[in-house]
Amino acid sequence: MRELVILGTASQVPTRTRNHNGYFLRWEREGILFDPGEGTQRQMTLAGVAASRITRICLTHVHGDHCFGLPGVLSRMVLDGVASPVHLHYPASGEDVVRALVSLATPGLDLQLHPHGEAGPIAPGIDVQPLRHRIEAYGYRVTEPDGRTFLPERLAALGIAGPDVGRLQREGSLGDVRLEDVSVHRPGRRFAFVMDTAVCDGAVALAGGADLLVMESTFSDDDAALADQYLHLTAGQAGALAGDGGAGTLVLTHFSSRYDDVAVLADQARAAAGSALVIAASDLDRIAFPPRRASAA
Repeated sequence: MRELVILGTASQVPTRTRNHNGYFLRWEREGILFDPGEGTQRQMTLAGVAASRITRICLTHVHGDHCFGLPGVLSRMVLDGVASPVHLHYPASGEDVVRALVSLATPGLDLQLHPHGEAGPIAPGIDVQPLRHRIEAYGYRVTEPDGRTFLPERLAALGIAGPDVGRLQREGSLGDVRLEDVSVHRPGRRFAFVMDTAVCDGAVALAGGADLLVMESTFSDDDAALADQYLHLTAGQAGALAGDGGAGTLVLTHFSSRYDDVAVLADQARAAAGSALVIAASDLDRIAFPPRRASAA
């Protein structure tokens, strides 16, 4: 099962309707919690996300609205008796902040710390790219392995059916028939998570080919000067990154409290997003992973 649960969508300060950041990705057997800001533990309860489902926690950077909920989440995991290892990924320059936050949590969790300091893989199927913010920040991409899609007409023409199909898939050949003869390459689906950043090469790389792209949209295009000053994205920039990268679905979040209604941000993003579906996230939204696109079959 693949699903994104939105736990919070506010930038810098929470509002009456928006909690600080927090995003939970169900990815088959993995449960990945991204950027748990203050109040994440309560939001998990409201959303029905059990702490025991968390296998990894990924921090883009150590600004408080992206990590101050960490001690509470870790303590809840201890309270709930989580016995399996939990992996915590974060920028290496945030080591002191992360260790201070972890020290506040109830002891007893098998928490394994994984700092990273450059682009590349950090775990099986997960890699990071540097972003451009006021402190060191990284975005994350989660990718399923590539596979093969069988072509039924070719299988039928060669008389391959039933258990022989599974054997062909496992072994790569069946007699004189190769797997490549009866199937086409199927790229693995991609999830990308891009938080506080200005437009940069890392954001471009993460957006490229993403089936589901979560991206900050802190400011309206009308407030582009503020976005430049604080190294954040406008809604239009987020939309352009998604559109130029061929993303399937763009989820906007991390909204400034200056906007009571984020519909205008969604409209600005849509104007630049090409064929990408644009969703302005609300707290406690559940977003199913999009079906595989025809171009990926």
